[in-house]
Amino acid sequence: MNETDQVEPEPNPTVETPGTQAGFLRRHRAGVIIGCATALALVIAGSGIAVGAGIGRQLAADAANRQQPFQPSFYQAQATSAVPATAAQQVGVVTVLTTLDYEADARAAGTGMVLTSSGEILTNNHVIQGATTIHVTVESTGVNYQADVVGSDTVDDIAVLQLVDSSGAKVTGLTPAKLDSSAVVAVGDGVTAIGNAGGTGDLVAAEGKVAATDKSVTVQSDATGQPESLTGLIRVSADVVPGDSGGPLLDARGEAIGMVTAASSGARNVTGFAITIGSALTVAHQIESGVASGNVRIGLPAFLGVNLDTKSTGTTILGPVDGSAAASAGLVAGDTITSVDGTAVTTGDQLSAAIAAHAVGDQVTIGYTDSSGAEQSVGVTLGEGPAA
Repeated sequence: MNETDQVEPEPNPTVETPGTQAGFLRRHRAGVIIGCATALALVIAGSGIAVGAGIGRQLAADAANRQQPFQPSFYQAQATSAVPATAAQQVGVVTVLTTLDYEADARAAGTGMVLTSSGEILTNNHVIQGATTIHVTVESTGVNYQADVVGSDTVDDIAVLQLVDSSGAKVTGLTPAKLDSSAVVAVGDGVTAIGNAGGTGDLVAAEGKVAATDKSVTVQSDATGQPESLTGLIRVSADVVPGDSGGPLLDARGEAIGMVTAASSGARNVTGFAITIGSALTVAHQIESGVASGNVRIGLPAFLGVNLDTKSTGTTILGPVDGSAAASAGLVAGDTITSVDGTAVTTGDQLSAAIAAHAVGDQVTIGYTDSSGAEQSVGVTLGEGPAA
């Protein structure tokens, strides 16, 4: 078993993902959106690595009421050794900007790599977690596209997107990133991380060296608190920051040997972590096959679309999401959901799990008590939810 990686202690150290994440998305003004399994926000305890938790909240606050490009002021004062990426380093790399949980003022930003000339994009799952719209800019051309979620793996933190044009057709003619899945990575090798640092929309390059290989980190979900782990990671000294998640870790030949996914903050020397490109491609190829198994989900999760009161553990609706299955079925504020297909639910977690067990397009019967106390039931066709 690989030794769990520990970051050298510093005063009040934290370790954050270099890419914003949906951990902060439970901060809705009046409740949480229920309709899919709880999003996996990864946090390393102890000297700890957080995959998006604290930084994600800061990004959300700074993004409020801003127009594109996404430029959180939090990062403007942050020192960094990164420099603008060269034209060659930008080829096959994209920046990602998402709208979160149907809220126009809630955004997240990250990076990705072009997998195919027909517009498939590789990125971290936490970059698009909670996204209801995804916009991707191909940095070598400056062209912006909307992206659909092909599939994702929340445990291994991998997602594949498909770029589409204004008519909804797959794009063509893109130049893929240079990926080296068979590279032998050794301690001391020079590397360069390319990413959308700070979510500014401009790619930068951060040089460093490989500090260790085959590292494991203990993580926990920001939403559930349950421990998880990422294994087989490359640890680097490159100065990576939030927004770099999903970007390539290049070797001396300019080929991607890893995908940046986490990094330290609050320490004198930044410690970054990247998923090996071979591991990322193994998951990506399964997603591309269209076969869901293990941790891999194809497409988007089923979605009911109700807001529940975060101050209560129950299932009383504060209101349906506009245009959602719940709204179409006539569920309104004050209704209390009591069952899904005859199985009783009394908490938001139970309701979320019951919906997550279904697929988009499934028809389910929702039992509920209306505001007058009368027991009711209604048939609902589940829609597509935010990225899980």
